[in-house]
Amino acid sequence: MPAPYEKGSAKKGATLFKTRCAQCHTIEKGGPNKVGPNLHGVMSRHSGQVEGYSYTEANKRAGVEWSEQTMSDYLENPKKYIPGTKMAFGGLKKPKDRNDLVTYIKEASS
Repeated sequence: MPAPYEKGSAKKGATLFKTRCAQCHTIEKGGPNKVGPNLHGVMSRHSGQVEGYSYTEANKRAGVEWSEQTMSDYLENPKKYIPGTKMAFGGLKKPKDRNDLVTYIKEASS
């Protein structure tokens, strides 16, 4: 069972985002889609919903509502959480890293 989300360090999360996410995602309002969709406003949105981004059917059908907990669970192992996703990221195994990253995504994407 995945670890429960606990608020982490947004500063450490920003570093993780730069090193692990930014090559494929933007997070600022109006940012472009890259290999992955722009993440602005991701919290409370459902999976597969960014305008102009080409999602897999698996991602569109998953119907995940992104919250701190669902994002943390997803980031542990994206291909296990949404089988058929095209996200090539292998996941963050350490709960602390996920907590920091999700804390940053929540702050930076709202």
